[in-house]
Amino acid sequence: MMDNFKIKDAAGFRLSDHPTRVSLFDRKSNAKDKINEDGKVIADIAHRLYSEANRSVLIVLQGMDTSGKDSTTAAIFARTPPLNVTVAAFKAPSKTELAHDYLWRVHNVCPKAGQITVFNRSHYEDVLVVKVKGYKDATAIEQRYEQINAFEKHLSENGTTILKFMLNISKETQGERLRERLIEPGKRWKFNPGDLVDRALWPDFMDAYETMVQRTSTDHAPWHVIPSDSRTTRKAIITAIVRESLEAMNPQYPDPGYRIEDYEID
Repeated sequence: MMDNFKIKDAAGFRLSDHPTRVSLFDRKSNAKDKINEDGKVIADIAHRLYSEANRSVLIVLQGMDTSGKDSTTAAIFARTPPLNVTVAAFKAPSKTELAHDYLWRVHNVCPKAGQITVFNRSHYEDVLVVKVKGYKDATAIEQRYEQINAFEKHLSENGTTILKFMLNISKETQGERLRERLIEPGKRWKFNPGDLVDRALWPDFMDAYETMVQRTSTDHAPWHVIPSDSRTTRKAIITAIVRESLEAMNPQYPDPGYRIEDYEID
């Protein structure tokens, strides 16, 4: 699953070549079964990662509004106790955060050894929203691509496995989901009129996403572009890739040397 969606030729990446919908499962129930199966394995390996306490995992979920960042996180870790899984959501920076460099607030919540952290949005907002809305000039934006690459290389070389997912949703599907938020009472709280401002800038955002992948998909932190028009398929793909990545890490329970014959327990 990982190789099917990993960007191998960043310079030649074109977002238009990557569909927002694919057919991987005959039935939705098959996709849900795969998510549950992978979720069990993830729970086991996450516990081993915590006990090993030597390496960490950073999962970056980046996508337009309604692309499914929250529900994807819930699917991946539905069976994982919250012992070593945290979520950091990035909204507009505070005054304190603005007083530091833009990566300060990001580094501050990166996972420590034994931990898995999910970024719901991320430092990539600083080459997406900041770029599209002109909050920084072109020179500053250009510098940030290499700064981000260096930052992620630093994390990688210090024991953090980085998994980056762009949730690739069509404008039509986003429109349907925004309407759902207004129609369904249980989703109405999610609606933000500001989302319509970003929607009006859709072509500019797509250009920014394309450049983001071209400039920041690296050997140490490659992007995976995930078709996200189908909620269930998107969850199944990402959950499978997280499982594969954790299996490749293969953390092990440490042996402290204690043995039953050395202790008397009443």
